Amino acid sequence: MKNKTGVLLGRLMCNILRSPDTIITVAITPIMMMLLFVYVFGGSIETSTDNYVNYLLPGILLMAIASGVAYTTLRLFNDIKSGLMARFITMPFKRSSILWAHVLTSLVSNALTVVVVILVAFLMGFRSSADILDWLAVAGILGLFTLALTWIAVIPGLKAKSMEGATAYSYPLIFLPFISSAFVPTETMPKIVRAFAENQPVTSIVNAIRTLLYEGSVGSDIWIALSWCIGIMVIAYFFAIKAFKRQLG
Repeated sequence: MKNKTGVLLGRLMCNILRSPDTIITVAITPIMMMLLFVYVFGGSIETSTDNYVNYLLPGILLMAIASGVAYTTLRLFNDIKSGLMARFITMPFKRSSILWAHVLTSLVSNALTVVVVILVAFLMGFRSSADILDWLAVAGILGLFTLALTWIAVIPGLKAKSMEGATAYSYPLIFLPFISSAFVPTETMPKIVRAFAENQPVTSIVNAIRTLLYEGSVGSDIWIALSWCIGIMVIAYFFAIKAFKRQLG
C-alpha cells in the first residue's frame, strides 16, 4: 500500500484555501482578546515587561492554536458523516495516511494563524530581543503544542455522534490559559488557584516562550514545557489510534 498523506493533505489544504475564513475566524477571537486586554486592562496589570502585549502574546498564541485544532475535529467528523472516510478506507493506500493528513493540515493552518496573530501584535507594539535560534525554538514548542492538541482533537472527531459533541471538548482547552501565567503573574492568585496554575501545562509553555522571546536564557521551563507537549501527544496518539481502529471496524 502506498502512503498518500501528501495527496490527502493537498485535498484538505485546498478546502481551506477556497475558504480562508476558517483561518480568519480562528484568528479573530485571540486578536480581539489581545486588543481587549492590552488597551482596556493592560494599564492596571503589573508584569515584568514594559509593554503588556509582550507579556500577553505567548498565551494568546496558545489560545489561537486551541481554537484552531477544533476544526480538525470538524473535518474528521464531516469526513465520517459524509461517507468519505468509508471510501478512503477501501482505497489502496495506508490507512494511517487519513489521520496524518488531518494532523498535518492542522499544523499548517495553525502556523498561518500564529503568523497572523504575531503580525497584529507587532502593530500593537510587540517587540522581541530573540535571535533566529530563539524564534526557531519558539516555533518548535508551538509546533509540538499544536500536534499534542491535534491528536486530542482527533479522538472526538472519530467518536462524536453530533457536531456539537465533536467541538465541546475544545472549550476547556481554549479557556485553560486564563488559569495560568498567560495573563497575569501567578504570584497574584489565591493559593489554591495559584497551585493549579503553576502545575498545569499552559504555564510552563507560556513561561518558556516568554523566556525565549525576551530573556534569551533557557531555564527549566522549556524542559517542563517539552515534557508536557510530548507526554500529551504520545498519550493522545495512543487513544486516537485505538479510536481509529474501532472506526475501521
